Amino acid sequence: MPKLKPGTVLPTPAEDAKIKKQMRQDSQNPEWTKKDFAKARPASEVLPGIVGDEAAEKLLKPRGRPKAEITKERINIRLSPEVVDYFRASGSGWQTRIDAALRQFIAEHPHLV
Repeated sequence: MPKLKPGTVLPTPAEDAKIKKQMRQDSQNPEWTKKDFAKARPASEVLPGIVGDEAAEKLLKPRGRPKAEITKERINIRLSPEVVDYFRASGSGWQTRIDAALRQFIAEHPHLV
């Protein structure tokens, strides 16, 4: 069971039984049966017919940042303190500037590959 926040009050067993009984008697939101689950369809199939294509597309849009065309590889690298201090002092985006400096080195020294 997850850790509860301070001040959380749990229902007593009698209160819990009463809540569950009320849930079973809720005619507006009955518990699903096997037949209900068998009829269920993904939101991507039914939403366009309910809210329209444009609204459905917005609702079904994947969350998070879009994947970049060129992804970078995560590595661990040890650099001298002077190099790190120099680039960090230049502000936000210092790792990108290190990447640019290394790319420039590659362009200037193609024979090393």
